[in-house]
Amino acid sequence: MPYTPSGFFCDRLIRERERKDGEGSVNKPLRFSGQDFNALKQDCLKKKVLFEDDTFPANVESLGYKELGPKSNKVKNIVWKRPKDICDNPQFIVGGASRTDICQGDLGDCWLLAAIACLTLNDKLLYRVVPQEQSFSDNYAGIFHFQFWRYGDWVDVVVDDRIPTINNQLVFTKSAERNEFWSVLLEKAYAKLHGSYEALKGGNTAEGMEDFTGGVTEFYEMKEAPKDLYKIMKKALERGSLMGCSIDALVPARLETRTTTGLVKGHAYSVTAVEECKQSAQKESKVRLVRLRNPWGQVEWNGPWSDNSKEWATISKEEKENLHLQNAEDGEFWMSFADFTKNYTKLEICNLTPDALDDDKLHKWTVSVNEGRWVKGCSAGGCRNYTDTFWTNPQYRLRLLEEDDDPDNSEVACSFVVALMQKNRRKERKLGANLFTIGFSIYEVPKEMHGNKQHMQKEFFLLNSTKARCKAYINLREVTQRFRLSPGEYVIVPSTYEPHQEGEFLLRVFSEKKNISE
Repeated sequence: MPYTPSGFFCDRLIRERERKDGEGSVNKPLRFSGQDFNALKQDCLKKKVLFEDDTFPANVESLGYKELGPKSNKVKNIVWKRPKDICDNPQFIVGGASRTDICQGDLGDCWLLAAIACLTLNDKLLYRVVPQEQSFSDNYAGIFHFQFWRYGDWVDVVVDDRIPTINNQLVFTKSAERNEFWSVLLEKAYAKLHGSYEALKGGNTAEGMEDFTGGVTEFYEMKEAPKDLYKIMKKALERGSLMGCSIDALVPARLETRTTTGLVKGHAYSVTAVEECKQSAQKESKVRLVRLRNPWGQVEWNGPWSDNSKEWATISKEEKENLHLQNAEDGEFWMSFADFTKNYTKLEICNLTPDALDDDKLHKWTVSVNEGRWVKGCSAGGCRNYTDTFWTNPQYRLRLLEEDDDPDNSEVACSFVVALMQKNRRKERKLGANLFTIGFSIYEVPKEMHGNKQHMQKEFFLLNSTKARCKAYINLREVTQRFRLSPGEYVIVPSTYEPHQEGEFLLRVFSEKKNISE
């Protein structure tokens, strides 16, 4: 059991009781800000008025606090308008939701838009986040809703359809179809979840992917990528995983600068397909290809296998049809896997929880979720360097019960992923909150202490070294790592790097076989 103050247990008991009743599940999401979408909509229809959301008003307060704050020149000419005042015949979705429906506006949230583009590849996931049967014609009342995963619970976020514009043009996300608004309103709901549009500035695609699925994300540095990365990517897409990638900009001033090959540094892309095809009837060789999308909806790779490049002449018409090849300046392009690994520096794969996967999927994770809090002077002990206080951090027991079924590996071990997420830091950014530098250590529990939930004391950590730990403490919303350990009992200690830093966190363990984490 974690070492936390008694007040926190009250909060946790209430949430656990609600969860037992199904509250916070996919089918029974929590009402964000206590708003009931159906009741609010019926009330508006009855009164014949359009919904106005006073919890996320159409004013500068919802735009931001600094760059988009009250004193910023950027907000002076912004007018909030409903879609019917922006264009003729507004539609929620035109011809199905697709990757081209998401084009970036004047907000640094390419990370979010890359995640939305990934989402459009899986209808089941998409329509969980974007409930269907919303429209600007049937029973229109100026109210829409979207669902997000938030620190262990699904929440339903209600918004009105007043959108920031300048000269009748959308300021933030827009669709390639001028009269389509699902992605615009999804961005607004996500901004509401985090307190403002400005709160969405800067992030990594993993954040968005996890908030749309409840999944857990693994990070790969291309220079340290495993030899079977192509196979990992192909399997991941087949399992419905979401994938994003980026190119590091070593100099901050060069963020979002284009390379000579048309790629953009410091910018998030979504990986939308991984395929292999024969190059010609004469050759037996196959080429491995990766399809990517730039959320800008334009600016594409111009190297080998780009739109209209000579390489496409080496494959058959049938192969091109299988790849759904389109030559258009739409932000989507193909490149060889070799060029992909050479040009991109980071890859993020969001693995999905069992409830997100179709029943016929072979591979499903077992998931354990624990909530906790670091409290100054009580349970905020810092990393292992601080031997006097490290032991006071929350502690969680992990029992690995079954080894992997891996015919290629004779070692008896259990594969699992540990994900430590800090809560609410983006929302509190306007109050000066930055992300903490966080990480975790894993220790083996001696056999004589198995099943004993006693909090490990200072002496235990002085006498025992870690069995595994995260590669580094880092200031990301979530730190994730995959491990393989022998079946047995372990204790996971999540912490901030420095002691005495207060915050809430979520600790999740995803394993290929059965585990118990508590």
